[in-house]
Amino acid sequence: MLRFTLGRLARTLGVLLGVSFLTFMVGHASGDPVLLIVRGDATVQQKADLRHSLGLDRPVLAQYITYLSHAARGDLGISYRQRVSVSSLIAQRVPNSLELSCTAFAAAISLGFALGVLAALNRGRLADHAIAGFCVIGQVVPGFWLGLMLVLLFAVHWPLLPVSGYGDVAHLILPAITLALPTLGRMARLVRAGMLEVLSSDFIRTARAKGLPERQVLLHHATKNALLPLITQAGLELGDMVGSAFIIESVFAWPGIGRLTVNAVQQRDFLVVQGCVLVIAVGFVVINLLVDLLYAAIDPRVRAHA
Repeated sequence: MLRFTLGRLARTLGVLLGVSFLTFMVGHASGDPVLLIVRGDATVQQKADLRHSLGLDRPVLAQYITYLSHAARGDLGISYRQRVSVSSLIAQRVPNSLELSCTAFAAAISLGFALGVLAALNRGRLADHAIAGFCVIGQVVPGFWLGLMLVLLFAVHWPLLPVSGYGDVAHLILPAITLALPTLGRMARLVRAGMLEVLSSDFIRTARAKGLPERQVLLHHATKNALLPLITQAGLELGDMVGSAFIIESVFAWPGIGRLTVNAVQQRDFLVVQGCVLVIAVGFVVINLLVDLLYAAIDPRVRAHA
């Protein structure tokens, strides 16, 4: 297990280094930050002095090494537009994004698992077809379009919920539903396929032949074995939700890290963009690392293969 953990940690560090380097290079090639800071009547010498004070006249690789060393200590620089610490800006937005993502994730996993089991137990019947159609619609409908339709229905046509913004639980419902629906559809289909495979296994037939109640067969035998592929997919879905939140937070004016990133891109605030992308990448790879370790702890075959 130790060898497996060290291998995954090394891979995680490699991914983070690659993401930070690519993000830094893209930001460096996007334009001169000095032009965003100085006044329009600034002289060439004033621009050169500012560029020197910011360290932008150094070689690109030297700038990247300095940025990386500061980022390792939690210093992501100063926003060119807002003139405050990027770390503090991100720290203010991350709890809001976690609130939205965790709520949507919990709803998608729980409802997806229930619908998947229900569809498997009613294979070929009306309930199975209805759940399958609902899952397909949830996966193919674009998030921004779904969010706008929910706003038109439940905030404009039927004024039951707020249009946008951040506040009480009512503000959370529409963005959470919009963010959760694609994941719910994928999880329900995955659980259905896993349950159908497990229910046709020999040990399930043996359990039924022993006279065990059907409820015990499902809860203590079938669902436990169907959960293994669900763990891996759940980790990927949680990471995907963080990326999908960019659009959802913009549609519903949710003050999270996704909306902060979109605004920074529009304002060409490169350090904020780099910091947000780096934090999101860290969260994504940490989630996948935890999923790999959990999967290896549950299934010894994964450790043996590694």
